[in-house]
Amino acid sequence: MEDNNNINRSTSFGLATKVKDYFQLIKFTLSFMVVFITVVSFLIAPNEQYYSRNKLISVLLLFVAGMLITGLANAINQVLEKKSDALMKRTAKRPVASGRMSEGEATMFAVIAAVIGVGMMWFFFNFQSAMLGLFSLFVYGFIYTPLKKVNSISVLVGGIPGALPCLIGWVAAYGEHEIDWTGGWVLFAIQFLWQFPHFWAIAWLAHKDYESAGFKLLPSDKGPTRFTAVQSIVYSALMVPAGFLPYYSGISGSISMWVLLACNLWMVYVSIMLFIRMDAGSARKVMFSSYFYLMIVLLALFANRAMPLNLN
Repeated sequence: MEDNNNINRSTSFGLATKVKDYFQLIKFTLSFMVVFITVVSFLIAPNEQYYSRNKLISVLLLFVAGMLITGLANAINQVLEKKSDALMKRTAKRPVASGRMSEGEATMFAVIAAVIGVGMMWFFFNFQSAMLGLFSLFVYGFIYTPLKKVNSISVLVGGIPGALPCLIGWVAAYGEHEIDWTGGWVLFAIQFLWQFPHFWAIAWLAHKDYESAGFKLLPSDKGPTRFTAVQSIVYSALMVPAGFLPYYSGISGSISMWVLLACNLWMVYVSIMLFIRMDAGSARKVMFSSYFYLMIVLLALFANRAMPLNLN
């Protein structure tokens, strides 16, 4: 009896460990954030005009498909960067890098996730959103990932799949009806510009780790310099006019416009403080500000769009 209990405990522990490995393989927290962006963009779009299906069911389907596609991209990334991940402290314990999961198993998961995720987007939403998802994971996995060791232009390239979740969510909302792409490209532009101060703050803090693995992610070959801080200021400043686009394109109202302006000016401020102080604390403030920025901006756009027109 005791042997059976030990076997059951061992089996349960092994299953829990395997589940944990798959959560790490898909980078669950990052994937959840990406899918959150996709879902909110879906809800910002005028989808109530086109969907007879219950909106909650649509959101759940989009969430599952998005997690599969995003998880697939992260799995490909970990297979291709197995050796590099093993050299960095923060990634050495990932399942593929540590050897707990074989490259074959991770690749098989990626193939299955690709078929199911892209298939769901095509079947339940539309062909365009499915192809955008496929294009996004291709650029992320097979262009951006290897380019990280070649030149910091990879950050610009990576900004494309990084901003596509907004466009995918928007396009998916139209189903098989004719798509008005304007709002989707506006959301894409906002997130595309956002990524530069966000990512360079992360690269600033993890510079030594990235350098040890051969990644070239900062604008300057000399590491965290004032040039990097200037670049963060430039892209944060570009976010200010981009923040007016939702209002002037008609996808949201004046309330969210002022929220976006405040958030964008804050990003400019923390980027300027990074230039002045040139320390890890300031880079960390840019990083955390960018996380809150995206959540606040998207929710403000959604909330303002849901309000009666006479409040806008």
